[in-house]
Amino acid sequence: MDEKTEELRDLFVEATGADTVTERQEAGRGSITGAEREASDERLASLVETMRERFSFRSSLGTSALVTVLRGFFADATDADLATDLDVTEDEVFAARMDLHLVTDADRTPVDDRVHRLVVADASLDECLTAVDADPTVVRQSYLAQTSRVAATRASHRFRDEFAELLTDEDLSTRLASDARRDGLKDATEDLETDVSF
Repeated sequence: MDEKTEELRDLFVEATGADTVTERQEAGRGSITGAEREASDERLASLVETMRERFSFRSSLGTSALVTVLRGFFADATDADLATDLDVTEDEVFAARMDLHLVTDADRTPVDDRVHRLVVADASLDECLTAVDADPTVVRQSYLAQTSRVAATRASHRFRDEFAELLTDEDLSTRLASDARRDGLKDATEDLETDVSF
């Protein structure tokens, strides 16, 4: 053991009171604790309930399932993945995403422009199905997406922004904790001379 290594070891023993420096750490990935996750879930659930009071939800999923949809969406889970996790149909997950203003470019359909004009004029789904000559499944998908887009715009995208802030802050915290561990290790070993031969 060279002088620098001995200094690092002595510093470790002095700081921790432990004389074993090779014990493996089994800490979970990131720094989000159970309490932080629970607080985040409570805030997400509160936002979902506020949305449910303000907008007409089509999904029959409960609040905790909708929080699962939120977490999955921001973790890049597909509707099929979420349907499997929640033991529901993909249509149910799609409706839940639309209720939560989670519309993506992948939700676009060829009839969006026509349906959008009707939705802005407060047309119902039945009126859209009658007015747009296309596959009813496609018209329904477009209607739900356009209704969601219009509602999100009228709410200044407040809810989606808050969901994103909550869930990407968690992701950022996890990445920062991981980076800090790597940087700390780099700083601790920066001046360490190694003489290893294989």
